[in-house]
Formats: sequence, structure tokens, C-alpha cells
Amino acid sequence: MFAPVSDRAASAAALATAIRPTAPAATRLLPVLPPLVGLFPDGALRRGAAVVVAGTPGMGATSLGLALLAATSVSGHWGAVVGLDDPGVVAMAELGVDLRRVVFVPRPRGAWAVAVAELLEGVDVVVVRPPGRVAHTAARRLLARARERAVVLVVLVERDGEWPVPADVTLAVTDAAWHTGGRLVARRAQVRASGRRVPGRPLRAELWLPDVQGAVAEAA
Repeated sequence: MFAPVSDRAASAAALATAIRPTAPAATRLLPVLPPLVGLFPDGALRRGAAVVVAGTPGMGATSLGLALLAATSVSGHWGAVVGLDDPGVVAMAELGVDLRRVVFVPRPRGAWAVAVAELLEGVDVVVVRPPGRVAHTAARRLLARARERAVVLVVLVERDGEWPVPADVTLAVTDAAWHTGGRLVARRAQVRASGRRVPGRPLRAELWLPDVQGAVAEAA
């Protein structure tokens, strides 16, 4: 079910309650698309972890963050997207996201943290774009709730400093360029993974975000 909801945090709370029984934490790991496996130490999303996706507008960071919902939703898990006015549902479908299992709260206004906290009660992955720099206290509370509920929290920012608490994994889109061939357009991007759970040197990948078919693919 494609489930857009109203902007009120109360609606998010009611919806989280309604879908809670469908989101059991049966495993500590949630799948990611094959091109993204190499960016995560476990080759997957670890429940209770925080993933920060950083990149300036147009670099593909939003596509990368939303792509983290693809394999989980297809596997039957619920996801939520908070704070994106126009998430681009057609583009999300091309990324492989099952829109029937995604809840949208596009304009939570000042109640964004409340909406996220409520949705953490009932989904498996929450993707959020905060309206600006996040207060340290708010970030710590959301991380504690995500760990308690075994939910993956994905935060979209333009710069690392906008999320004040060290993330388990930070995916930084460091370079991107559009490539055209006739009417076909694709964006090639370099992604660097670092963070508390990334041992040693950062992990790197070169990806199409998206390729000419709108999907995520490895760039040769």
C-alpha cells in the first residue's frame, strides 16, 4: 500500500501503531541492493544503526539514501520517508523501492523529530531529511530510540556536521557527473563509506546514481 500521510505527528504515531505487528526484528541485518553491499562492513544494514548520507544537492545523495529502502521493502519490511517535500515516487520505484511498504511524511515542519520518533515504533528503516542542523540532544534521543526498537535510521544531510553524533556508517558522495547518450541520461558518482563501524580505511564505490534505467548500478 502506497501510504502518504498528513503532516501531523499524530498521524505518524497512529500509522506506526497500525503497522507495528508487520515489522518483527527477525534478524539483526537488513539487505541492501547488490551494488551497495561493499559500502557496509556487514554487507547489509544493521538494525539499530545510524547511517548518514551526505552530499550537496544534485550529487545523488538523496537517491542513495532512498535506495537503502529498496531491498528491505522488497523483502517485506516497512520503511518511512520524513521531510522530503517531493521524494519522487516514480524515481523511487525505478530504484527498486516497493512503494506499498513505504510511509511518507513530507512536511512535518517543526515536529520532524517527533514524527521520526513515532515511526521508529513501527517500521524497519526511517529515512529523514532534517530541516537544518540537528541539536545534539535531539540526535541522541533519536539514536537511542532507534537502537531500542532495532530500526535503521538513515539521515540525509548536505554536510557531515549537520548531524552532530558520530554515525555507524557515513556515506559521502564525493564527486558526481551526468553522462548523456542521446536521450538517455545517467549520473556517475563516487561514494566513500566511513564511520564507527567501518574499520581501517574508508570503503569506496563508483556507482551509477541512477543508471539510464533509473536504477543503482556499479560503474565499471
